[in-house]
Amino acid sequence: MSRLNLKVEQLHTPMDKWLLRIGVIVLAFAHVGLFMWEPQSYADRIGGFSPILGVLFVWSLCAAMVYGIGFKPRYWLWQLVFSPYLTLSVLAYMSALYL
Repeated sequence: MSRLNLKVEQLHTPMDKWLLRIGVIVLAFAHVGLFMWEPQSYADRIGGFSPILGVLFVWSLCAAMVYGIGFKPRYWLWQLVFSPYLTLSVLAYMSALYL
């Protein structure tokens, strides 16, 4: 394993808690459910989907599922792409917009 892999893995170690994983995956499922039930209403509540916000939304849901089920990528780039820090930030932002 390279040094960069180890550094990124150490960065994600504090987030390796099962209760946090469950919380993130429940939050992601809640957003998916709200979006799938009434897409227009969901978009209205968050102020509309811009191209950047739409991509961030889809990416954060995918990354939340990867993180939530406990999958840990080996390569440092994929560890950063599916980072729980970024995922949780985007989902928290989307939750704040929805409320």
